[in-house]
Amino acid sequence: MNNVYIISPSYLIKKKREFTAGVRQLSKLGFNVLNPHFPTMLPSPQEKADQIHHACADTGTDMILALRGGYSAMKSLPFIDFDHLRKHPKIIAGFSDLTALLNPIHERTGMVTLHAPMLVSLNAPTAFTVGSFMNAVRGYPEKNLFHGAPVKVYRHGSAAGILKGGNLVTLTALIDTDWEMETENSILFLEEVDEKLHKVDRALTQWILAGKLKGVKGIILGDFGGLKSREVFQILASQMELGIPVVHCPHIGHVPDKITMPVGAEVELDTRKKQLVIRKLELPGVRP
Repeated sequence: MNNVYIISPSYLIKKKREFTAGVRQLSKLGFNVLNPHFPTMLPSPQEKADQIHHACADTGTDMILALRGGYSAMKSLPFIDFDHLRKHPKIIAGFSDLTALLNPIHERTGMVTLHAPMLVSLNAPTAFTVGSFMNAVRGYPEKNLFHGAPVKVYRHGSAAGILKGGNLVTLTALIDTDWEMETENSILFLEEVDEKLHKVDRALTQWILAGKLKGVKGIILGDFGGLKSREVFQILASQMELGIPVVHCPHIGHVPDKITMPVGAEVELDTRKKQLVIRKLELPGVRP
């Protein structure tokens, strides 16, 4: 896997030097950026979808990587041709606002997508982030996604399911739309940034009232941008019976040390071993 196509599904990078640094870092990691031109105009929702269509159809593209997050990726959902993506499978990677694309694309095409660093995240990445990202694009030879990461257990247990999740507010915004995430039989991971506790409380309460957590097999709380993970856990524990494993891993989210999570992979969460192990995964274009 060598060729990377950069898309702008959310917002733009304001400083060209950050864009250049990200391209340079990808080059150091052995990737070739096919379109290394600094974007200065935000695409329309249709144009954002067209970027994805073009990158998928390009036989020279190995991975589609988001420029950055922010907001507005969900506006492109009505314009995405999921049949086209299914016929031309590519790795699609990003996080934060990209959560709005990663989960629907998996659910509608069967492709595993990557909750991963974006170009802006790679301008000065930590060794941990690079190691996890490279492990991902190589097909996850290291199967334990929590390898080298701290894990705090709130409810012990073990469970298997399909790994889904990402940014809490973004996923909440998709509830009661055509692109609402299916949570049945999932191992759900959630993260957030720059939100007060009462807003996280409101979002999680909506999930509970909407029945979105009833079929979940396990919950992974990532970083919540300065909020204490126990506070987030208590929002859940105070409103529902948690008979499933619940853990906190701070290396998921808007953090320097970031785990690249395969959305759509079959995984097993074991709190006694503090492991999240891939049981089954097929990445587009990557041999296991």
